[in-house]
Amino acid sequence: MGEIQRPGALYQQVAAEIRSGITAGEYKPGALLPSEAQLIERYGVSRPTVRKAIDALRTEGLIEVIHGKGSYVRAVPAPAVSIERTITRSGETFRTGHHDWQQIEASTVHRTTTTATTGPLLGLAEGEALFAVDRLLSDPHTDTRALHRVLIPFATADQAEELAEAPDAEPEQIYALLTAAGHELTWDEIVSARMPLPDERDALRVPDATPILLASRLTRGTDRRPLLLEELRTGADRAQLAYHIAAESPRTLHAV
Repeated sequence: MGEIQRPGALYQQVAAEIRSGITAGEYKPGALLPSEAQLIERYGVSRPTVRKAIDALRTEGLIEVIHGKGSYVRAVPAPAVSIERTITRSGETFRTGHHDWQQIEASTVHRTTTTATTGPLLGLAEGEALFAVDRLLSDPHTDTRALHRVLIPFATADQAEELAEAPDAEPEQIYALLTAAGHELTWDEIVSARMPLPDERDALRVPDATPILLASRLTRGTDRRPLLLEELRTGADRAQLAYHIAAESPRTLHAV
């Protein structure tokens, strides 16, 4: 192949050619890419241009660079675990899809405040005080990790004495306490993906250039009043989220 002629920065052109080769199956998952010298000769570019192209593809998560060995096409395996996000109820007992996950460390309970993101979800101004409960979880079958956070407004904790005394109760217990306090619970959930912060990457053990999934679940009570917010973060390369959606309630996920 001669010198490439696509528009854009030269390294971006090289990256686009290699990306096309990966997409077309010329370079299979796990395959070793041509060496720097081979890429220089193939595309008629300089060594710095090839290195910038390789770095761009590594940042995208398409390749993995192993020092002293070369650049390999990253395999994209099926998610190791499917996390069932539907909430089920039997009598006064609630269950969530990760109830059997193991807790790696003791729960951390601390006071925090609402942010520009969490405040509107909870119907509170930014800077309002909250209880925060953080857990690091692991799936016993696949070693997939997840960070779970519960944000509890003080007004919600005041509605159940047991919750005020032990805000680190499991979510299923919190649902039961709020139901006993007279609430008919419903849930809204938003799922997004983003690149992890350094501490999240370390805790979840996600590879470089790998996004995480963020599921934000809002528990609502009587009159759809926001009661608490849960956040579940896990590596997008390891997990997928599954839902049961009730046709009679298109706006919310109801306990069934």
